[in-house]
Amino acid sequence: MGRPVAWVAAIVLLVEGLGIVFVNGVLATVADNQKMSLAGLDPEAMSAGAWVMGGVFGLCLALCAAILVRTAVKDRAPSRFGRIALISCAVVHAVLGALTVGLVGWTAFAFMMVVLGLLVLTLLAYETEHEGAYEEEGAREEAPFRPTGR
Repeated sequence: MGRPVAWVAAIVLLVEGLGIVFVNGVLATVADNQKMSLAGLDPEAMSAGAWVMGGVFGLCLALCAAILVRTAVKDRAPSRFGRIALISCAVVHAVLGALTVGLVGWTAFAFMMVVLGLLVLTLLAYETEHEGAYEEEGAREEAPFRPTGR
């Protein structure tokens, strides 16, 4: 079950990343054309900041999608860095999902929760693989407790 979920999650994250870059590009263009500023900030700085933020967020989502593609292709759990990146992505989606209810609406919230669910389901589908490996390592490395009598 992990492989198809990882593929779907990767595709959804790529589409979301493209959407984020597009929306930030539109915001940057509008801010630049309208000479908008926030608290006296230079309009060009706002435009550049929107482009940079869209690019960085899009790259982060593309990185998580690449981790999911690698997970699906190899049908193995992601590495430690991959798990940390996917967990961070899931936390961001949970927080943004909570914010979108009031700001955007229930449809955006539902989308964010679907992405969160796909990420968590992918992580859980491959968790049992690591669990056994950690138990074997722990059993070999742990020494029995012997009190010293002090």
